[in-house]
Amino acid sequence: MEFLTDPWSWWIEPFTANPFMRRALLAGLLAVLATSVVGTWVVLRGLTFLGDALAHGVLPGIALAVVVGVSPTLGALAAAAVMVGGVHVVRRHSPLPEDVSIGLLFVGMLALAVVIVSAGAAADAGDLHRVLFGSVTGLEVADLWRQAVVAAVAVGGAVVFHRAFLVFTFDETQAELLGLRPRLAHLVLMGLVAVSVVASFEAVGSLLVFAFLVAPPAAAVLLVRRIPLVMAVAVALGVVAVVVGALVSYHHDTAASATMALVAVVECFAVMAVRGIRTVSPEGEAQSAR
Repeated sequence: MEFLTDPWSWWIEPFTANPFMRRALLAGLLAVLATSVVGTWVVLRGLTFLGDALAHGVLPGIALAVVVGVSPTLGALAAAAVMVGGVHVVRRHSPLPEDVSIGLLFVGMLALAVVIVSAGAAADAGDLHRVLFGSVTGLEVADLWRQAVVAAVAVGGAVVFHRAFLVFTFDETQAELLGLRPRLAHLVLMGLVAVSVVASFEAVGSLLVFAFLVAPPAAAVLLVRRIPLVMAVAVALGVVAVVVGALVSYHHDTAASATMALVAVVECFAVMAVRGIRTVSPEGEAQSAR
């Protein structure tokens, strides 16, 4: 109960006394900003499978970058571009449903990553555990600048295309009539999902970024209705997950990235539970009757 009996040493001192905790906090906040804003559209459009596929689809690019000795961010961007382009091409030129094309590319990219990692030249190259699960407490200032630039691109794109995303999310026919080109908007959205994944994988890892992409926006959708409020609440919930997850990891020696992701998922289930209790309560029944 130290977080209640001695709040300064539990809540504040880890960040004031440890530079790596301050960098972890900033990296987590940048990851939340990118994933929560773009993730709102992922949740509303029902594209969670695409988000999961992209989170795993960047792995071969990261693995190849580690082997070659270039920035993993560049490798992740290249792999994400291949993934988005592949989904778009198969969607346009194949009678198969989009989720089938996503599934095929998902499996193919994941298998390619395993092949690259298992090759003799890659077996001893780099810290693959960091690629998969993140190393939010081991980031340098240069990593934060890189993450900030990519996060700015993701958020800026979501702002610029807000109207197009809003219309084609709820009425694709209306978007076509208004000249908003829903196919292009869908492609841009996939690109922004890919960019948000790339902006976050060094902090929380490519396997855990999906939690931040979906959990805070999903919880926010249950709490508010207007899209800007959903984004704001999602960012707020993500910030809480980052702060609490980082502190729990620091005090109890758990994996920081995974702890942050776990807190985000627990938050979502807590909101679902509260909503369920309100629905079955007499007050909730009375409100529904009105």
